[in-house]
Order: sequence, then structure tokens, then C-alpha cells
Amino acid sequence: MRWRGERESSNVEDRRGAPGGGFPGGGGLPIGRGGIGLGGIAVALLAAWLLGVNPLEMLGMLSGDGTVVEQPRSAAPDAAGERAAQRPPQDEAARFVSVVLASTEDSWSAVFADGGAQYRPPVLVLFTGRTSTACGLGNAAAGPFYCPGDEKLYIDLAFYRMLKERFKAPGDMAQAYVIAHEVGHHVQNLLGTMGKVQSMRERVGERRYNQLSVMLELQADCYAGVWAHHSQQGKKWLEAGDLEEALNAAAAVGDDSIQKQTQGVVVPESFTHGSAQQRARWFRTGYERGRVQACDTFSARPL
Repeated sequence: MRWRGERESSNVEDRRGAPGGGFPGGGGLPIGRGGIGLGGIAVALLAAWLLGVNPLEMLGMLSGDGTVVEQPRSAAPDAAGERAAQRPPQDEAARFVSVVLASTEDSWSAVFADGGAQYRPPVLVLFTGRTSTACGLGNAAAGPFYCPGDEKLYIDLAFYRMLKERFKAPGDMAQAYVIAHEVGHHVQNLLGTMGKVQSMRERVGERRYNQLSVMLELQADCYAGVWAHHSQQGKKWLEAGDLEEALNAAAAVGDDSIQKQTQGVVVPESFTHGSAQQRARWFRTGYERGRVQACDTFSARPL
């Protein structure tokens, strides 16, 4: 991707190095009450497997005796902490995600405008380790995620190292796909799709809800492809091999790919994000079609 020199988004909140370890105030239960992530629990399972620890402990969900606990509230940051959280990122990795976020703002603003609506961009939060969100305590072990409660994307940039080394999905377009997928969840939130799916959680069985979760994740992959389509039309910044990087990343975080690594066996009934083939297919669909209407994963026949 030829991204250097492109516009950087002003909707980036850098909590790295802020007093309190990335806690700008607030608190609550661990992430999971509404947070939607690229790989979510599956990524945490892989991280736990690699480190040899309980995956629930990786998510900060268990106390020493195995009970679910509420995280303590953190004190509000001082003025220096506020300034640290609001400072524009200076390092190259953070500037890259700022450029990608700006591109999603441009692309989705145009898409929404074509439909007679106004796009409200999300905020991207950079953090290290753990951070407070409106969905509860966000833990880097769960991978990048979107919280509809505060309309923010959260990412610990160390995830990109895991994406490259453990998932074998290197490249800047692979990293851009991660941001675009989480922005896809934001689009779902704005359109009301996410709320409708989450409202069904108490009314359907676990298996059906897992199916709906897969459809939601695949639609976010498709929306990521819609972004790639429009950003390429506007900037012509993709180079040879970039599309393949994104498709490889989408496949690498498929449920079957992760389950093969973590447990050596694939259990389709437990999928929550979709198979490698499905995720790559829907990203490609969004990229080739470039239209929100092409991303109706809820009506499409499964592979």
C-alpha cells in the first residue's frame, strides 16, 4: 500500500503510556458485554495456548478460585493523562492505522451520502495490555474489537506481530483489513444490524446465536471489502499482492484455522466468526461488488 503522505484521521485516541496503564477512567465487567472483535475469544484461545495459560485468565474473566469477578473502577486521569491520551500518534505503526481509519471515513461517508444518510465515524483507541471501555474491561488477549456502547475501535498494536508470526498473515494490507473489519462492525451498529442480532441472544438457543454471530462477522468482512473497493477507486494505493494479503489475513483468522492450531480438530458447531473460506469469500465479495447490498450474509446460502 502506498499510504505515506495520505490524510491521517483526527479520531485516534492514543492511550499507550498513559498513567494507570491505559485506563482513562471508568471500569466494569471484562469485555464481552457487547464488544465485537476480529477473532474475539478465538484469538484469546490461541494466545492462551501459545503461552500455556487458562484462556479465561487471559481475558481477565476469572479470579483465583475460578469465579467471574467485576473489575475495580479506576480513578479519572489527571491533566497529564488527558493530554497523553489525546496526543496525535507519532510512530509509524500508529500513523499507518490513522491513515487507514481516515480512508474508512472517506469511503463510508461517500457510501452513506449516496444513500441519503450521514456517516458518524468511530474513534480508534490505541492501548497496551488492558483498557476501560463502555463494554467493560478490554484485554489485548482478545484481539482488536469494537464496542458499540462508546462507538470506539480498540487495538493493541502488538496484535499485528501475532498476525504476522503466528497467523502467517504479514503485510500492511493485512493490517488494514483488521481496522476495516472493526469499522465494518461500526457500520452494522449505525445501520441497526448489530442491535437486532444482539437482541436475539436471549430468545434463541446457543447454536442459533452462534450462526447469527457468524453471519454478523462475515458481513463485517464484506464491509471491509466494500471499504477496500472504494478506497482503491479513490486513491489507487493498492499494489500487486495487496489484495492477496487481505484475503490471507481473513482466512488466517477463520474459526477452522484457529481451531486447528489450538486443538487440532475443527468443530463447525462452535464457530462464531466463520471459516477461512467464508471470511475470504465475503471480503472478496465486498471488494468486487463495492455495495452494501452485496453483503447480505443473513440471506445468502452457506458454503
